[in-house]
Amino acid sequence: MLKAVKKFLRISELRQRIFFTLVLVFIARIGANIPLPGVDPYPLQIFFADQVAAAKGSGLIGLYNMFTGGALLKGAIFGLGIMPYISASIVMQILGIVMPSLAKLQQEGEVGRHRIAMYTRYLALLICVVQGVLLAAALANYPGRLFPNFDPTHYGSIVISGKRVFIFSSMLFLTAGTMILVWIGDQISRRGIGSGMSLLIVVGILSSFPRSLAQLAQFFATGYQSRRNLTIAGVTFAGMVTLLLVVIFAMIAMTQGQRKIPVQHANRVVSNRMYRGANSFLPLKINYSGVMPIIFANALLLFPQQIFAYLGGATGIQFFQGVSFYLSQGSMVYYALYAVLIFAFSYLWVAMMFRPVQVADDLKKSGGYIPGVRPGAATAQFLGFTMTRLTFAGAVFLTLVAVFPDFLYFSLHIPYGVSLLFGGTGTLITVGVLLEMMKQVETYLVQKNYDSLLKYSSGAKRQKMQLPADGTDAKALRLLWLVPAVLMAIGILSWIFRHHS
Repeated sequence: MLKAVKKFLRISELRQRIFFTLVLVFIARIGANIPLPGVDPYPLQIFFADQVAAAKGSGLIGLYNMFTGGALLKGAIFGLGIMPYISASIVMQILGIVMPSLAKLQQEGEVGRHRIAMYTRYLALLICVVQGVLLAAALANYPGRLFPNFDPTHYGSIVISGKRVFIFSSMLFLTAGTMILVWIGDQISRRGIGSGMSLLIVVGILSSFPRSLAQLAQFFATGYQSRRNLTIAGVTFAGMVTLLLVVIFAMIAMTQGQRKIPVQHANRVVSNRMYRGANSFLPLKINYSGVMPIIFANALLLFPQQIFAYLGGATGIQFFQGVSFYLSQGSMVYYALYAVLIFAFSYLWVAMMFRPVQVADDLKKSGGYIPGVRPGAATAQFLGFTMTRLTFAGAVFLTLVAVFPDFLYFSLHIPYGVSLLFGGTGTLITVGVLLEMMKQVETYLVQKNYDSLLKYSSGAKRQKMQLPADGTDAKALRLLWLVPAVLMAIGILSWIFRHHS
């Protein structure tokens, strides 16, 4: 593995891109830890710690906090994160289906994509202003409604300044913070490694990894301290590591899995020249909808649960309290509805994004056809039927991924922060983004005559022999490792000092 790392760090352009990405990610993490003026983040941190301990931190607010890398919990200037831009992108994709003008704009190439990107930023700016005002007003006036079960008399006041000034200033800071993140994401996509927006989300998700490791260590320390049975502790730990590897392997297999539909192109005559038809394939992904069905199902289940909880608390009627209980985590009704919604949103997303009629028409225009299937309507019907079966398999996979952390928590009594490592939205997003980054690194390696990321070929040896012998690249490589190592050490020391002071 170290040979593979050294191999792609020897490429000057790739090394510069990695260093550039690390610097921008470090800036994004700084903004996620700077609180808004007039905010005391400690009451929120204590509240969320209690919620996670009770497995109640996985609702919509907990999901949003995970995507922002804990910035919402800290009341930071990057508290809205990159999610307003993601929401604007989803809205623009849906509008591109129902609005012919946007659909035509999507087909105009680079100019059309540039204009759509500009519209998306404008819409993201509008969403930031609205969400910034609502979030600041909720923090100042109704923190118990924004964060269910939050009691200011018990945890303390979040806002410690004037409410009107706080709402206006927070709206400006939150909007500016999100647009800065959008700019950072664009710069990473252009001059760094991977998709900038997705990478910022993954970095935010991974920011909770040290806390999960601390909970895992505490789990073993408290569980086996009285027994002093190191054998049981070792077997349990090995079993959890094996289970984690199996889950990650399954996620990789389902994320990369696809059905290759063979496509054959007929011979063509262009300018009195005969061009022989080529054989290719049409890749249909098993998990075509990605992680979006889990996010939509989470959000849709949370709203009625909160409404019935409010009604039950306000009126004292047992019926409302019972409905709220059955719609909460740990109830079989909750998981049944969760699975149904994941299946529904999986098929809905595929219906919106995958158009078998358009794909069939494009194949027909390019002279391609699927062997054994007639061009036109028969091809569209075949693609629709195939995609329906693939979507069923993908929905089953998403359902298992979504409920597996709850199974570990409620059945095996593993700490909730630790169980989230074995599945859920965050792990699935992380695996997908890291796979895309590996593909991009693989492209650079192929361009520089390397065979692959994990194979050290004779071409790599020749490239190594052609490197200058003055040690310049070796010094740059050590400097590249030194900078993130120092930053990581500072972060670990500050975290230890903050939690033990």
